[in-house]
Amino acid sequence: MFRNIALCCSILIASGVCAEVPPAEDLRLYEIATATSAERIEQDIQKLVSFGTRHSLSDTHSESSGIGAARRWIKSEFESISRDCGDCLEILTISDTVSGNRIPEPHEIVSVIAIQRGHLDPSRMLMMSGDIDSRISNPLNSTDSSPGANDNASGMAGVIEAARVLSQYQFAASIVYAGLAGEEQGLYGGKIVAAYAIEHNWNIDAVLNNDMIGNIAGINGVIDNHSARIFSEGVRWTETREEARKRYFTGGEVDSASRNLARYVKRVGEQYISNLDLMMVYRLDRFGRGGHHRPFNESGFPGIRIMEVNEHYDRQHQDLRNEDGRHYGDTIEFVNFDFAAKLTALNAVSLASLAWAPPPPSGVEIEGIVQASTTLKWTRNEAENLAGYRVYWRLTTEPQWTRSRWVGKVDHYTLKNIVIDNYLFGVASVAKNGNESPVVFPGPAGAF
Repeated sequence: MFRNIALCCSILIASGVCAEVPPAEDLRLYEIATATSAERIEQDIQKLVSFGTRHSLSDTHSESSGIGAARRWIKSEFESISRDCGDCLEILTISDTVSGNRIPEPHEIVSVIAIQRGHLDPSRMLMMSGDIDSRISNPLNSTDSSPGANDNASGMAGVIEAARVLSQYQFAASIVYAGLAGEEQGLYGGKIVAAYAIEHNWNIDAVLNNDMIGNIAGINGVIDNHSARIFSEGVRWTETREEARKRYFTGGEVDSASRNLARYVKRVGEQYISNLDLMMVYRLDRFGRGGHHRPFNESGFPGIRIMEVNEHYDRQHQDLRNEDGRHYGDTIEFVNFDFAAKLTALNAVSLASLAWAPPPPSGVEIEGIVQASTTLKWTRNEAENLAGYRVYWRLTTEPQWTRSRWVGKVDHYTLKNIVIDNYLFGVASVAKNGNESPVVFPGPAGAF
C-alpha cells in the first residue's frame, strides 16, 4: 500500500500538485474552540444588564445607566484587551445623526469598533458584530428598565470575549469586533458602519452578526443547548438586472457570497466544536423580521446572522411583568452562559480560519456548454500565504459542497467527464496552513 501511495505522489509531484498539498486541518482552531469562557461572558452580560436600559434614545451622560454608559464601558473593555496584547487593537467610534420612524427627533447613533490588523492583508476585513442597544414593548420607551440580557447583551458579550481570545494570535487578514447601536430603532448602527466601510475602502469578506446567542429554552417547549441557526441571503441584494438575467440561465439562486459564507461557518464550526449542530436557514432572517447583517448585505458585503434555534417570545421586547404566573421580559436568569460561550467559540474559529486563509478567488468563470467536461477559471492570487486552490462541486439539490479536488497553484482547471449541466461548481483559495476561503460560485451571483 505504501509503495502505491509513494508512486501516486511521485506522479503528482511531477505535475506540481502533490508537493504542495496543505494539511487537512489547523490544530490551533481546536485551541480557540475551547478558549471562550462562560464565566467571563456571564460577567459581561451582568454588566450590560446593570445599565438599566440601553435604549438608543436613553441617557448618554450618566456613568452608570443608559446607552452612553454602556458604550463607554464596551470601549474600555476593548482598551483593556488591547493593552493585554501589546496595543494590537485600533479602537474607534463611528457615528452619525439620524431620525426616522423610531427616532422622532435627530439623534446621534454611536457604534464602538475594535480592529485587529492583519499582517499580510490588513485591508481585508472579517467582522463579528453584536448589538449594544435594548428595548421593551414600546420601541420609543427609553426610560423604563430594559435589561436585554439575551437580546442582545449575549451577542455583545460574545464579541468582547472573541476579542479576548483572538487577540492572542496574529492573522493574515484583519478582524473587526463591532458593537453596533440603533438596531432596535431601524438597523441604524449597521447602516452607518457599512457606509463608513465603503468610504474608507474596507474590503469586508464576512460579517458574522450575533443576535441572541444565549437562550436554549423555546416558547415551543423545546430545550436545546447544541443547535444554532445561520441565516443568509440567497440572491445578492445588489444584483443588477443584467446579473439577474445571467443567473436565470446559469444558476446561483442559493450560491451568493453570503450563502457560501454560511456553508463555511457550518463546516468549520461542526468540525472544530464538540456537540454543535448548525442549521442553515435559506432566508435572509426570520420570517418578516430583520437583523444587523442586513445593512451590510444591502451595501454589497457578505453577511450572515447566527442565533439560537428555539426563541422564547415572552422574553423579547417585553415590559417586565408577571401575568397569571407567566414571566415576561428579557432578564438574565434565562440566559445560558455555556451556550453563549459555545456560539462565541463558533464565531472565533470561523473568524480565525477566515483570517488565516487567503482571500477568496476573484474573477471565477465557468465553461462547458455542450461538452463532456467542465472548466473553471479564476484570477490567480499572489498572496504570500497561498498554497493553491481547491475546486468544489455538488449536485444541484445538495445543500453543502460534497465533492472537491485539490488542483494546486493554478488559474484554471478542467474536471474531465463531469458535465456542467448536472452540478454546481465553485473554487476556494487554500493557505499553506490548511485554512480555506469560502467557496466562490462562478460569475457575479457568487462573487465576494
